[in-house]
Amino acid sequence: MLVEAEIWTIARTDQGNAVLIRPIGAESAVPIFMGQLEAQSILIGLGSVPMPRPLTHDLFIRIFKQLKTNILRIEINSLNNGTFFSKLVLKKGREEITIDCRPSDALGLAVRKKCPIFIDEDIIDEAGIPIDSITNKTTDTNKELTKTEIKMLKLELEKVIEIEDYEEAARIRDRINKLEKNSK
Repeated sequence: MLVEAEIWTIARTDQGNAVLIRPIGAESAVPIFMGQLEAQSILIGLGSVPMPRPLTHDLFIRIFKQLKTNILRIEINSLNNGTFFSKLVLKKGREEITIDCRPSDALGLAVRKKCPIFIDEDIIDEAGIPIDSITNKTTDTNKELTKTEIKMLKLELEKVIEIEDYEEAARIRDRINKLEKNSK
């Protein structure tokens, strides 16, 4: 049975980057490991960081919009030999369409569209870990990921100043200031 969940945090570990999916109200989370670029794209989506050119997830959002198709939800529905499987559940007109995809792609789309995330209870039972065992370990890794986001924002700030988009520059500056303040 599927239960609603959220992205609790993103952490860098010895095994790579992990997005921790936490069922709503639960005291455990499921780490889903993925590459640096995939984790970074999810962070960009979570922070609503505008990019000068669309990233792959942004491109898909635009395609869905042109095709008049909405993302209803994502489902992390299976774990097989350490590999997570997920689905995009789309709606086009009255038709519901389900598409198999990697969890990293599903999550990258979900954070941009702010659509519900669901995870199968069997996955939680098999791969879930108590949140209190994670809390202390994630602080340093979250600081590193915040530094990465700040670096990306500073590069973006330079670009928008170069094209004299000062309104966007002010928005990015404010985001940088907020991240720097929260990381102290």
